Amino acid sequence: MATAEAPPWRMEGRGSYTLPTGTEYRGELKDGLFHGEGVLLFPGGGRYQAVWNRGVPAEGKYTFADGLEYEDEKWHYCDGYDRRFYTEICSSLKPAGISQLTNLDPPRKIPAGCYDCGDGFYNPETRIVIDYKLRFLRNADDDEHEWIIRTCRKAEDEKTGHKPKPRKWVLLDNNNPKQVI
Repeated sequence: MATAEAPPWRMEGRGSYTLPTGTEYRGELKDGLFHGEGVLLFPGGGRYQAVWNRGVPAEGKYTFADGLEYEDEKWHYCDGYDRRFYTEICSSLKPAGISQLTNLDPPRKIPAGCYDCGDGFYNPETRIVIDYKLRFLRNADDDEHEWIIRTCRKAEDEKTGHKPKPRKWVLLDNNNPKQVI
């Protein structure tokens, strides 16, 4: 990717670069920086298409892996009025009694004792976040730990389903119990 004006070790022109996180940049580079039109391709399938100026995006658009495009000004997805997932907006709601827990349907199986924090699984005992391929991502600080515990989906600890109401019994004379509903 070197040009006549740039040293051979400097990224210059059009090309691609993969960051240690697995995120790949494809596009124009100048003086070793993203410059001009380019796209960041994230390991989870999302992409950020932008016009870059010396390493900083001047304008751009983020598209999630499922095709949902982020709109900074008129963002109506999953707001206070409409809590449907993007797949439910595109493909309609499921019949009554069948819940969709995440945008991914069926949802990922979360390892026991862990939480799904959006970019991987979080273990509150070790305070480590691993990606969905079980590779280390980061250590969670106190703020992230509290946020995950408060808001993210946890692995099921027990079977859920219909639980009958507990029944009350009263003793009548002669120690004959009578059921009260």
